[in-house]
Amino acid sequence: MLTDRCATMCLLVNLALLYPAHAALLQASMALDVASHWMHLHSSVLRGSSSHKSVALTGNPVLQLYYTSRPFLFLMCAGNELFYCLLYLLHFTEGPTVLPGRLGLFRAALWLSAPVALLKTLINVVHLVSASRDLAAIDRAERRARSH
Repeated sequence: MLTDRCATMCLLVNLALLYPAHAALLQASMALDVASHWMHLHSSVLRGSSSHKSVALTGNPVLQLYYTSRPFLFLMCAGNELFYCLLYLLHFTEGPTVLPGRLGLFRAALWLSAPVALLKTLINVVHLVSASRDLAAIDRAERRARSH
């Protein structure tokens, strides 16, 4: 997980240099990705889960799908990375034309991968909210235990 996050952040830093008008969005994407996964991992450890991929059956249905369906997880991760890689390529070229003189392959693929990247971002928000709630519940329980 750490290697994946670092590689994505390196790509996003380069994209922020290539697209300075969008640097703040790219930086926010990096922060959300790292913070949401770190909080999810931390709350999993505090709950005593054997893995951060262990999501309770009563937990969030989006996270259940994300962590129990390997094809869905692969689609989300690969589609997200593809989106960022295509942004990088588009800085230099449109790629071969799909429609003669009209649409480059890289731009067409970017539009196809954009919904996946957006959904992956929403999943990161769900991670952050879910983990925040878990951490708040753990903190509340610890405070109650200390006061009794």
